[in-house]
Amino acid sequence: MMSSGGFSGDNHHSQPMAEINTTPMVDVMLVLLVIFIITAPLLTHAVKIDLPQAISQANQEKPDTVTLSINAEGKLFWNDTPFENAELVSRLTTEAQKTPQPELHLRAERITPYQKLAEIMSAAQSAGIVKIGFITDPTPQE
Repeated sequence: MMSSGGFSGDNHHSQPMAEINTTPMVDVMLVLLVIFIITAPLLTHAVKIDLPQAISQANQEKPDTVTLSINAEGKLFWNDTPFENAELVSRLTTEAQKTPQPELHLRAERITPYQKLAEIMSAAQSAGIVKIGFITDPTPQE
């Protein structure tokens, strides 16, 4: 005797299936992907605009540099020209008022006391010098 509704004749499959069939969903997603791949290049279009051309260039002035050297005895040199310690504050103040302000490069011998360098840096700061650099003479280590 054949029972209707089944291929093998057993009745234990009479309950509804609890698994989701994902094949139709995958088919729809693949169709949508193909449609988007085909239509995406058609949606991008360029608008040609005549843009203005810049003719002028930025004028950048490179600030001067002032080299302040100190030898081991504490003697000061302004751009390799010796001067007296009393003139230091007036020279720094004059340089601080220039536009653009020059950079102050400090060069000292290895045995120059740090106290002297600290005094010069303090005088430069109180005069209004903004950029201070140190020039060193690298020597190979033995």
